[in-house]
Amino acid sequence: MATGKTTPHIPAVRTIERPRNLDGTLSRVPDFYGSNVFDLRSMAKKLSSHDLDTMSKVMKLGGKIDSTLAERVASAAREWAIEKGATHYCHWFQPQTGTTAEKHDAFLWLDKNGHPIERFTGKELLQSEPDASSFPSGGMRSTFEARGYTSWDPSSPMFMMETENGRTLYIPSVFISYHGDALDFKTPLLRSNESLNKEAVKTLHLLGEKNVTNVVTNVGAEQEFFVVARDQAMARPDIRLSGRTVFGKRPAKGQELEDHYFGHIPTRVQAFINELEIELYKVGVPIKTRHNEVAPGQFEVAPIFEGANIAADHNQLLMKVLRTVGARHNFTVLLHEKPFAGVNGSGKHVNWSMSDSTGRNLLDPGNTPHQNLVFLTFLCGTMQGIFDHANVLRASVASTGNDHRLGANEAPPAIISCFLGDTLDRILNAIEAGKADNVSAEKAMLDLGVNHLQHVALDNTDRNRTSPFAFTGNKFEFRAVGSSASVSFPTAILNAAVTSGLTKVNAKLAARAKNGTVSPEAIFEVLRDVIRDTHNIRFEGNGYSQEWRDEAARRGLGNLADTPSALGVWTNKEQTGFLVETGTLTGSDLESRAAIQWERYIKQRLIELNAAIEMAQTGILPAALGYLGELVNLGEASARLHISSPAQKLAGEIGQLTVRFENALTSLRTSLERVTSGDALEHHELPKTAKEIAVQLLPKLEELRSTADLLEAVVPASKWPYPTYQDMLFPAD
Repeated sequence: MATGKTTPHIPAVRTIERPRNLDGTLSRVPDFYGSNVFDLRSMAKKLSSHDLDTMSKVMKLGGKIDSTLAERVASAAREWAIEKGATHYCHWFQPQTGTTAEKHDAFLWLDKNGHPIERFTGKELLQSEPDASSFPSGGMRSTFEARGYTSWDPSSPMFMMETENGRTLYIPSVFISYHGDALDFKTPLLRSNESLNKEAVKTLHLLGEKNVTNVVTNVGAEQEFFVVARDQAMARPDIRLSGRTVFGKRPAKGQELEDHYFGHIPTRVQAFINELEIELYKVGVPIKTRHNEVAPGQFEVAPIFEGANIAADHNQLLMKVLRTVGARHNFTVLLHEKPFAGVNGSGKHVNWSMSDSTGRNLLDPGNTPHQNLVFLTFLCGTMQGIFDHANVLRASVASTGNDHRLGANEAPPAIISCFLGDTLDRILNAIEAGKADNVSAEKAMLDLGVNHLQHVALDNTDRNRTSPFAFTGNKFEFRAVGSSASVSFPTAILNAAVTSGLTKVNAKLAARAKNGTVSPEAIFEVLRDVIRDTHNIRFEGNGYSQEWRDEAARRGLGNLADTPSALGVWTNKEQTGFLVETGTLTGSDLESRAAIQWERYIKQRLIELNAAIEMAQTGILPAALGYLGELVNLGEASARLHISSPAQKLAGEIGQLTVRFENALTSLRTSLERVTSGDALEHHELPKTAKEIAVQLLPKLEELRSTADLLEAVVPASKWPYPTYQDMLFPAD
């Protein structure tokens, strides 16, 4: 019988050099970094100084562009792109599919005489009209209501993508319905950035920082992924269809020797990442770090911090380029949160901070008592937001992939908490205990050691990898985000939560303000209130322990252990009201996103379940029966010759496993038909169906898998129909 086995071989290493200068020498990275980005440097060669100044302000601070300026920018972008060989342009957007979308249009046009010309107008730059009915809308759009719009986001620069077959100008855009509803992930992020900006500026003005004009959020998203030989990945229907393995026996060696983490990057993978970095540098993605991750076959790349919106766009670009460049090197890149059982899964740690118009990081403890007061206020405002809206933050990272990962001794638990480190924890406890009473703010901070906070926080604060939201010196690390997720959505929810927290803090500050400013002593009073009110969200210990689960329950913290449990949050108006209040999402946005996520969970699980059934019926069961038949024949032949043979005993063992496997397969198939029958997939039944899949079908899939993995251990490798974990995780370099 034909199997999914492929002939082991080591493909030739694809070597790509950096671009070369005119004199033939290799370019340095700064020489070609951003060469395919229509940024302010490129605009300076095409626009007037007045237009360039306007674009600079819009790109940094936001704002609208009128049609006349749009016409000039479009003309400049067209000439720039055509000079670089582009023939098409597209509005590039982030529908709620988890990936990006694009519709390419040629610069080609026909003039009134029918002669071909190249054209790109301001109207075409500002707006495009893709079909909205075929994207997820959660019932917001009917099939016959197809009109949707993409609109240029000028705060994120245009760029050009190169392929072997051509070049295209990409225009970062939002995606909205005919009625203005957000159909994408970018729109809520932009809204949340603006609301946080306004509230954070209010905070700073109340603290006496009247010179601050705006506040932005900054993000650095680490990206973990697995690399698998492409021929092996294509030989596994589960990987091809769902991105993860639904069957697979653990190899004799996994990650227990801890020898892969930060180890030598394999030669072929190194070549792949080298080309990946070159392609990303051209489009302005500032990849800084690359290394082996914990699990065999797992790697990570991480960028320099950027503004949240651009960072989110760049992470989407990173995922896109990972796949395309990986294919050039005969790799399949797996971004699923848990592609292999028994080894660590992949996350996307979102490092998050705020900075103001002076360039100051508001989560940096600083060097002076005054700066420390600003830091402590924003720290407390952040904690207030996390405490108040922990369940919604948990729901923002809910996915089928993350269900395999969160709390599995490799990622933070589903219980949202904040880790601050010993030093900060002691300082906040001291403030809460009132030790800053009846003395000047500066003396209080000196007594508490706050004036030395920068040094101890940055140098001596430990890291807690079991914390979903950990302070790491001058930023927070949102560790619960999954590898395949769009950074835009959890960042938007985080921004909105912090905005809500700062709103509470500002109300308390304003009540104590005199002439629009709050005294340091009054600030301490507010900080003490916030620290006391949010105490339960702080946890410095082991988030994996049962003791923490018990303690979290006593504290009243949510423990939404799986996606069906978490998704119920979206229909709870009391919990999600802050998203409407901050303007991040509308009521209809919330309803549609709840439906989309229920539907997405169900569809992804059904793909996994159906892939498992197909692999079991057409691959594993025939392989087991075929080998069983050979053993039976061998046993009978041995008996006729009066020769003692272990074939009969092995046949009995495999026969029992095969019967058990077939019974588990029948049970899963029957249950699947029952759970998905009738109107189970209709809009009003989605929550019920999702919960039934989680409670009834997934345990049956696990039972089928466990038996399949036992069969894999006794059926000869040459007869097993699919590449094994050992094949995929430990390839020849």
